[in-house]
Amino acid sequence: MPEEVLFETEQSQSRSEIATYLRSVADSLEAGGPLALAAGDQSVELDPTDPATFEVKAEREGLADSLGELSVEFEIEWDEGGDSGNDGTGELRIE
Repeated sequence: MPEEVLFETEQSQSRSEIATYLRSVADSLEAGGPLALAAGDQSVELDPTDPATFEVKAEREGLADSLGELSVEFEIEWDEGGDSGNDGTGELRIE
């Protein structure tokens, strides 16, 4: 199935600024409200199901024998019809 990008932004920010954005997302999820994303002339409002699938991925991009780019990705997925498709791979711990 093809992917449609509804919203995308990327910019350099301090760790503190990133934490502030993540707290806002956490607060919206905990309150049961929609996630409203806006940057420049683009915006989208999404309302994740409860439960939803939460994926965390750490990656290194580049050649195995050289320095590359590291990333941590947090992804929340849900079907528009309401099924989260949880695969039960174990409880996530962030330490």
